[in-house]
Amino acid sequence: MTWYFDSHIHLSDPQYSSDMDFILKEMECLKIKACCVSMDAENSIQTLELAKKSNLVLPFIGIHPECANDDLEKVVTMIENNHDTLSGIGEIGLDPTYTKNDEDSKRQTLVFETLLSVAEKFHKPVSIHSRKSLDDVFQIMTSYNTKHALLHWFDGSKKQLQRAMDMGFFVSFGPVMIYANDKQTLLSKSDESKILVETDGPVRFSRCFEMKSGQIGFIPSVIFCASKILGKTFDDTAILLEKNSNSYLGI
Repeated sequence: MTWYFDSHIHLSDPQYSSDMDFILKEMECLKIKACCVSMDAENSIQTLELAKKSNLVLPFIGIHPECANDDLEKVVTMIENNHDTLSGIGEIGLDPTYTKNDEDSKRQTLVFETLLSVAEKFHKPVSIHSRKSLDDVFQIMTSYNTKHALLHWFDGSKKQLQRAMDMGFFVSFGPVMIYANDKQTLLSKSDESKILVETDGPVRFSRCFEMKSGQIGFIPSVIFCASKILGKTFDDTAILLEKNSNSYLGI
């Protein structure tokens, strides 16, 4: 039996809470496991609680660059206390969109590097946010293990994609790929063994999704789109993605 994986979704976001029983049942019926990433310390606690409800929820805790001023020490302690049950560290990374000055940038870098170090200490995969910061992320990651690192929602150039492949990163593509030619091109040029799929819910999607919030039930459609781009059957693509997901997670 093949399992589908959503490699990056914010299932512990409050937007999903009222529908959580349905979502967990949907995951069970569709055979989908979810890497549930977190935004900050409080959200990380919620992720850990959600993971207790279903073994299909794979908990990732961390501090998103938007929340870089959050309690870093608390999250580090949380990782240390829960490393046996954690699936990974994330969402972590860099994003100049959320900085106003050099101090903000330094804080983002400190949080990112600290959590990368903790991830390495406990041999955990990392889910990395790299919007408008790929080259900086590459530079920092030369000092860290990239074998289980995911550049989620990859949005770089072909040259940056090649560097990501050379450094051994995983890259993930989401529902946007269904209608965005540039994302389809990037996927076609990715090393097949490094491709993952995601929804990044509850972010909203336009075009055929009519600005609906990302749902984990979108994953089969994303896999179908990827299969067409890769020139494979749906089943073969699903098997490939399951293998890649397990490799990323180190299981």
